[in-house]
Amino acid sequence: MISAVIFDLDGTLLETEELKALSYARAAVELRPGLREDDVTAAYADDLVGHSRREVAEAVVQRFGLEEAARGRMADVGEEESWRVLVKIRVGIYEDLLEDSDLLLEKRYPHNIEMLRELRREGYPTACATMSHRYQVERVLSVLNLEDAFDVVATADDIQNGKPDPEIDLLVAKKMSIPPEEFLVIEDSPAGIEAGIAAGMVVVAVPTKLTIRGVRAAGVLEPRWVVEDPQTLPDVVRRRIEDAGGRLEETTTPGL
Repeated sequence: MISAVIFDLDGTLLETEELKALSYARAAVELRPGLREDDVTAAYADDLVGHSRREVAEAVVQRFGLEEAARGRMADVGEEESWRVLVKIRVGIYEDLLEDSDLLLEKRYPHNIEMLRELRREGYPTACATMSHRYQVERVLSVLNLEDAFDVVATADDIQNGKPDPEIDLLVAKKMSIPPEEFLVIEDSPAGIEAGIAAGMVVVAVPTKLTIRGVRAAGVLEPRWVVEDPQTLPDVVRRRIEDAGGRLEETTTPGL
């Protein structure tokens, strides 16, 4: 049975994954001007969405031959590892994008946000489990007016192993004192979906145009639990909860 819900942030409540992909692409092109941004964003979309900052950066450095260029920038940026050089450049680009409130509002996913609000109104405890860093999460939730939407917020700063490792979802379960099997997880990426499943939780996928190919290729969820039409999200969530045995118990969490 289901008694609580975990939402991912990037790619689920708003399309910051596109912004992340763009920031990695622009950083890579800064290091190696002959690259095409589209090639880097495509690589990110294929199998890097939802992974930790280090995992993404190491993969981009290796795939696009950035090692030599990154070594040449180590002194300039004050880093001693190639992947950290890429991250240092990329973070500056990404944080400039996050400062644009209008851009963030434009990138939000209203159906998923309304689902969050509806579940809160019904009394479900809710959590956010994201591979973004806390200061970035606080910025985004503030712009979306969702600062009080979660009972627990777990970020990349709270864990050692990123998705698809289940550490962050299990941390949420521990903080909320609720068994993992009583959680519904709403995720957009293959890594996030796999993390929820590995944690022993029930999962609904809400893939985006950036993640849909990877979700289909992964094949870890039955197609009926993959929401490709946002209009169907409420029905899929209700059926998923019912399929898991329904709602465990009534709670008193205030609505938004």
